[in-house]
Amino acid sequence: MPQSLPLRLLETVGLRTHDSARQAAAATAVSAAAPARTTERPGAPARELARAGTAEPPTGVVDIDPSIASTGPLSIIAPRRIGESDLAVYPLSLGASVFGWTADGDTSLAILDRFTELGGNFIDTADSYVGGRSEVLIGTWMRERGNRDRVVVGTKIGRHHENPGLGAVSIVRAVEASLERLKTDYIDVLYFHDDDPETPLEDSLATAEWLIESGKVRYLAASNFSADRLIEARILASSGLPKFVAIQNQYNLMHRTEFESAPRIVAAAQGLAVMPYYALANGFLTGKYRSKSDLTAGARSIRASAYVNRRGQRVLAVLDRIATEHRVAPASIALAWLLAKRTIVAPVASASRPDQVDALMAAAGIRLTRAQMLDLDRVSE
Repeated sequence: MPQSLPLRLLETVGLRTHDSARQAAAATAVSAAAPARTTERPGAPARELARAGTAEPPTGVVDIDPSIASTGPLSIIAPRRIGESDLAVYPLSLGASVFGWTADGDTSLAILDRFTELGGNFIDTADSYVGGRSEVLIGTWMRERGNRDRVVVGTKIGRHHENPGLGAVSIVRAVEASLERLKTDYIDVLYFHDDDPETPLEDSLATAEWLIESGKVRYLAASNFSADRLIEARILASSGLPKFVAIQNQYNLMHRTEFESAPRIVAAAQGLAVMPYYALANGFLTGKYRSKSDLTAGARSIRASAYVNRRGQRVLAVLDRIATEHRVAPASIALAWLLAKRTIVAPVASASRPDQVDALMAAAGIRLTRAQMLDLDRVSE
């Protein structure tokens, strides 16, 4: 697993190897000081308590939370703050890409109900998911339940065929359309779904600034941005433009190298909350696809097929063993591994049925041992 970067990059992002212990300790202090519930709009779930452990982080670029010491479930789940925002969320973001697709309308509402019953409050969607149908179902659910102020909604723009890219006109139109579909007057976290090399980043941030000032957007985030672009965005923010508070990158036990190089270092240096998508590798890490005979013609199955090989079998074997030790599903362990990483706030995972939500939510209550973390790290290299 990559643990270091060139000195030039460390200097650029403001993170030196000999300073990382101090920075990690500061980050831990900020996390512990995060409000359990915001005083304005959405906050944390009711179950809240600062995470245990005050161990001094080792020197160097630290990836594993040094408070990990013993196995066993956590009795109370602590909310986690989204970067430099005032939003505190349950450490699992419910992915809504399946709403209106593999989960029909009624099933989607039932999944959302189960998610909030178990303490969840962070929902991830995009204007391009099922052509906007995902946002429509979430908006319907929030209006029927009257719970808009109790949930944190993150949506992404830039891929919808009617408002592509991050030009000023596209951004404004996309946000207005998302607000209408979500049946709300504000978006908690607005993601730029992809970088748009055709539009100056300064112009995109300036448009987002207007949306924030108008109250339509609370915070800004980035999805699939390179480390260099994140650094550029922070430089632009020094002139008064809005900062990114979070990022989304593909990251899981089967797909590690891309994030664990420069993006992880930049995220740590900038205090960005990381929300990994494909956290369960398109369902592979649930144990659903163990052989070629388990694969179907579905889109997720096709993507998961890339992992049905010897390496994938080794990863599943370790997941199965650790899951048995904790008496949980393999998916819970795969997500718990992510949550033990320092920059991760809330992995994004989806469910096609309400009963699948339980295994996702259970991950936040699992404390893996250092030995278990190292076993997972080694087998997935």
